[in-house]
Amino acid sequence: MPPLASASFANRLQRLRQLSHLLDSAIGIPGTKYRIGLDPIIGLVPGGGDTAGLLLSAYIVMEAARLGASKAVLTQMVSNIVLETLVGTVPLVGDFFDATWKSNVRNIRLLEDHLQIVPPGRRSQNRGFALLLLLGLLLIFIACLTVSVLVLRQVFIWLGIG
Repeated sequence: MPPLASASFANRLQRLRQLSHLLDSAIGIPGTKYRIGLDPIIGLVPGGGDTAGLLLSAYIVMEAARLGASKAVLTQMVSNIVLETLVGTVPLVGDFFDATWKSNVRNIRLLEDHLQIVPPGRRSQNRGFALLLLLGLLLIFIACLTVSVLVLRQVFIWLGIG
């Protein structure tokens, strides 16, 4: 990895690594080599768990833009999050996918690969583009939250609660 421009840069990158680890692989499953994180656990919460995970993942994209990730890298990062969020909303199958896809780990790898290739002084300033991508994530978040609320409402009606 090229020399980092500043201690602040290195600290931000390290915080993103830690957040990614917490969300995708912080908890070992006893008796296996497999690890999961808080993201698939949060995703089990009906009516918005996956959408909450989307917001945490969006923070990584925002910081990647601040660190100088290219438009292509930011687009791939958002694609990973959207795929995990949309498939994650499907009961059971989505939870398994959420635990195996690990979009945050993938996104940190993409960012680190990009930072190794691009010298620190030549990094892109794609904050505007990142904001557009984050706005798209916000719209997906709102859509997922709306679908979750409607599904929960229907479940309550079927159970005779609502």
